[in-house]
Amino acid sequence: MEEFVEKSYLFDFYGELLTEHQRRIYSEINFDDYSAAEVARDEGISRQGVHDLMKRCDRILEDYEQRLHLVEKFLKIRNNVREIQKLTDTGDADNRADSSEMNRRMERIHGISSSILKEL
Repeated sequence: MEEFVEKSYLFDFYGELLTEHQRRIYSEINFDDYSAAEVARDEGISRQGVHDLMKRCDRILEDYEQRLHLVEKFLKIRNNVREIQKLTDTGDADNRADSSEMNRRMERIHGISSSILKEL
């Protein structure tokens, strides 16, 4: 997964578990495109302090994911729902599947939905 997207998911799921100070700086660096020098100046800390805080926040967020797997579960469920959408897309009237194909699709949908329910 692209690093920015991964950080976004981790922050979306676990960002509230950081302190207000950590959240603000992490957000400014990763999502508001501030430089470490700008944040350091605004916060009255060193650039090294900003870098250390960013590394600490990354470790904290990754640790939460390793313990709780919320991002992993979300992505798995999202992919399952997308697969269900594909299976239920019958296209136009000329391309409608025969009954055996529809039965196969329904069985697959049932299996995917069962998997989703187990995850929840």
